Amino acid sequence: MLMALAAPSRRVDAHQHFWRYTDAEFGWINDAMAVIRRDFLPSDLKPLLDESGIHATVAVQARQSLEETEWLLGLAAESSWIEGVVGWVPLVDSDVETTIERLSSNKRLRGVRHVLQAEPDAFMERDDFNAGLKILSTYGLTYDLLVLEHQLPAAIALVDRHPSQSIVLDHLAKPRIASHAIEPWRRNIRELARRPHVCCKLSGMVTEADFSAWTADNLLPYVETALETFGPARLMFGSDWPVCTVASMYPRWVNTVQRFIGTLSASEQQQIMGGTSRAFYKLSSTD
Repeated sequence: MLMALAAPSRRVDAHQHFWRYTDAEFGWINDAMAVIRRDFLPSDLKPLLDESGIHATVAVQARQSLEETEWLLGLAAESSWIEGVVGWVPLVDSDVETTIERLSSNKRLRGVRHVLQAEPDAFMERDDFNAGLKILSTYGLTYDLLVLEHQLPAAIALVDRHPSQSIVLDHLAKPRIASHAIEPWRRNIRELARRPHVCCKLSGMVTEADFSAWTADNLLPYVETALETFGPARLMFGSDWPVCTVASMYPRWVNTVQRFIGTLSASEQQQIMGGTSRAFYKLSSTD
C-alpha cells in the first residue's frame, strides 16, 4: 500500500531545467508537448518549490551549447537555491580539458551531460567521447547519463569503461511505461545497478506514461525495480520540470514520489529526497 511521507529537512530536486524558448533550439518539443513552448525561468519555479517544501535544485542542461552552460551558472549565481548545475561541454573536442578547467572554477558546476539518447549506440564507443568523459573526475565533476531503454546495453559498456567516474542515470532510462512494458528494461537496470559508481534519478517517468491518464499504479513496477536494485542510498528525487508539466503539475509529482517511498524509514526517505543528491553532486549546503 502507498503511504504518505513525513517531510524531511533540506529536500532537493536533482533534475530540473530552465530555458528561453525558440523553435530552432527546442525542436524536440513536439506538438503533444506544446504547453512547454515558452520560457521557463527561476521565477516560475521558486513558488512551486516553496509550495512543495523543496529547498534546493540542480539545474540540468537542455541545449548542447556552452552558452547555455554559462547562462545556467549565471542563474545559479543569482538564486542561491540553485545549488548545482549540470552543463554541457564538447566532450569530443581535443581541447575540451581547457574548457572544463575554465568552467569548473565555478563551484556551482557539479556535472556534465551529453544527450546520448539522440546519438547512435556507436557514439558511446568513440575514442574522443570517452577521452573527454575520462577528464571529468579529475575536476570533481559527475556525469549524467541520458539514454533510452534500448540503449542500456551500450550504456552499461560505457559505464564499465569509466569505473572511477561518478555517474547518475537520468529518468530510469525512459522505460516504455505507456506500453506497460517491463522487460528487457528491468533486466538491464538490474545489471546496471550492479555498478556501485552509478546512481539513478526518480524522474521523467510521467512523460513516458500516458500524459493524460497515468496513475501511480502505472509507475509503481518501475519505482519498485529502482528501489530494489539501487536502494535509497543511490536514488535521488528529480522533477524534470518543466518537461513534467505536459503530464503532471509539480506538486502532484512530488506527492507521488512521497507516496512511493512512504513505507521506507525516515532516513531512507531523506536520502532519496535530498541526501543522495547532496552527496553525489557535493552540493554547497548540508542536511
